[in-house]
Amino acid sequence: MRMFLISDNVDTLMGFRLVGVDGVVVHSEDEVFSCLSRILDDTDVALVMITEKLVKLCQSFIYDFKFSRRTQIVQVPDRHGDGKSAGETIREYLKDALGVSI
Repeated sequence: MRMFLISDNVDTLMGFRLVGVDGVVVHSEDEVFSCLSRILDDTDVALVMITEKLVKLCQSFIYDFKFSRRTQIVQVPDRHGDGKSAGETIREYLKDALGVSI
C-alpha cells in the first residue's frame, strides 16, 4: 500500500518526497478533481493526503470522496495553514468521518 500527496506547493511535496511519498502539485479545482479521481482508482494507494489550501478550495467534492471511497483522505497542514497542529486536524477528521471524538 502506498501514500500519495496532492499539494499546492513544491516545498510541501519535496518534504514528503524525502520520506518516500509520491505526489503532485496542482493549483486549480479541476486539477484537484482530476488527480483525486485518478488516484482513488489506483487500488495500491491506501492514503491520500491533501494540503489545507486545496481542501478549502475544493471542500464540497473532497468530502464527497472522503465518505464514499475505501481510500482514506487526510488533510495535512502546510505553510498556508491556519496554525492548527497535525493532531488537531486528524482529530477533526476522525470526528467528521467516524463520529469519534478523541
